[in-house]
Amino acid sequence: MTPPLRFRIHVTEPFGFERANGGAADLFGTTPDSADADATEWTVALESWFHLDDEDHDVVLVAPRYVGEPLARVFDSLLGFPVRIAHRVPDGWRFAMTGMLSLAPLANDDDESPGQKDRI
Repeated sequence: MTPPLRFRIHVTEPFGFERANGGAADLFGTTPDSADADATEWTVALESWFHLDDEDHDVVLVAPRYVGEPLARVFDSLLGFPVRIAHRVPDGWRFAMTGMLSLAPLANDDDESPGQKDRI
């Protein structure tokens, strides 16, 4: 099994996201779901928390922003792939954000995750 890849999610909406999260609009995390080329949604475990709706979250669900687009196209994109971003609520997931998904550089230069450097 391949190790999970590291992704960057740049949140573009809601407008005040960056202000509510200490000036950071980027979320970094990993998902094993990216190994499935047919997956329509990926659950991304984040490296840090973000604040939304008076709660802190450390996991998001990403799905293509446009109907019929496969998430695997992120591997072919240069600047990122448009996604809808959901956070967990008591009833399941709530899509409340949009952004761009892209491959992220390794967390530090000492990491030698197989496949990550090949894809960047």
